[in-house]
Amino acid sequence: QVQLVESGGGLVQAGGSLRLSCAASGPIFSTTTMAWFRQAPGKEREFVAALRWNLGSTSYADSVKGRFTISRDNAKHTIYLQMNSLKPEDTALYSCAIKPTGAAAYDYWGQGTQVTVSS
Repeated sequence: QVQLVESGGGLVQAGGSLRLSCAASGPIFSTTTMAWFRQAPGKEREFVAALRWNLGSTSYADSVKGRFTISRDNAKHTIYLQMNSLKPEDTALYSCAIKPTGAAAYDYWGQGTQVTVSS
């Protein structure tokens, strides 16, 4: 069974930066996709960014393009989310997830790490 553990959240002023980490343990195959999602209070969970492990290709939500970067460390089975130019509307619980590439749904989720951006 795969386990995902996020870290790196915190409180930051608008315009600042944070880097989130998501460490995966268990059976990780090259043909997987790992992603970041976020959920703000009273709102639906939304997609932020994804990375296909074997190709390294990435995708982003329009709201974070140009500000956020998803990356990986192969040896550590870890993905990162570098968040720059943060805005108050980026405040949310950020969670990582993993699925077989091409599958419709993500199989495993982390507990999440809180990001709060003050104005």
